[in-house]
Amino acid sequence: MKIQTNIQNLKNYKLYLKIEEATHQFFKKNQYLRLDLPVLSPALIPESYLEIFETRFNYLNNRSSLYLTPSPELFIKRLLVEKIGDCYYLGKAFRDGELFSPLHSPEFTILEFYKVGVDYNYLKKEIQKLLLFISQSVFKKTKITYGKLTIDLNKKWEEISVTEAFEKYAHIKPKELFNHNLFKKRAKNKGYQINNCSYSDLFSQIYVQEIEPNLGVNGVPTIIYDYPKELAALAKLNPDGLTAQRFEFYIAGVELGDGYTELTNWKEQKERFLKEEKERKKARKIDHKIDWGFIGYLKKGLSKCAGIAIGFDRLAMIFVGVLDIKKLKLINLVC
Repeated sequence: MKIQTNIQNLKNYKLYLKIEEATHQFFKKNQYLRLDLPVLSPALIPESYLEIFETRFNYLNNRSSLYLTPSPELFIKRLLVEKIGDCYYLGKAFRDGELFSPLHSPEFTILEFYKVGVDYNYLKKEIQKLLLFISQSVFKKTKITYGKLTIDLNKKWEEISVTEAFEKYAHIKPKELFNHNLFKKRAKNKGYQINNCSYSDLFSQIYVQEIEPNLGVNGVPTIIYDYPKELAALAKLNPDGLTAQRFEFYIAGVELGDGYTELTNWKEQKERFLKEEKERKKARKIDHKIDWGFIGYLKKGLSKCAGIAIGFDRLAMIFVGVLDIKKLKLINLVC
């Protein structure tokens, strides 16, 4: 790995800063409190679908593990319990275990915001307002041109459930999607490698190959919603008991944000933590300390709320019209 200087990206970088400034203006206008949060933590929320970075704190004989946060959620939920109200964070986050790519860097900028007293349906509308505000403030228009696609942010966005998307694009029926054995069998018949693969692993493979390329490509962004409960460790379940109130939104096949109605039941959250911890060990991922203090805060009572995390570098990349996030920055780490 090496450090790469890209002064030729100066024009793009200045646009990135304007997008960042417009984002702060939007949240200030809508009375969200801006948060400054740590990027190191002694414990994390267990999430089996991602890997983390581990480091150590050393002082004399005091040595302890610290972890770079993959999301500010563990801090923000504590503040929400303390009745801080609507709030947002725009800063660094870290995720290991993925190759450098045009859409991914282990160190990235995340935008995460929470609205109190609403569910995920409210966030769908708030996201459209945010993107429209950025587009009109910085670029004086409501349409984005990305590659060969023109995306109209001001039109009604496309919405499709995960169940509908799997049936439409991957030809996997609901009874197969929600039955782990049938799903593995269907994946094998489609030619996927199923050995040593969990349900989540197979879901992700099919999702990336057969679902994502069809999202946000019909002239408007796409919202895909109601994921299987196995793919939503911190989201409230729907009455069907199979899906969770989680959605993602896409432009030009690029996943930009992941939002959900927050789970407020501490007992259910504790059970999910234990399941996720087992899945992490099974996958031989870093055995980090679990943030049981998070459960302690939920016991105090988390009000109804919804939150979303957005890959801010990806969002800026779409607005600027570049195909690689490295083209936004003046300094990049490259393999």
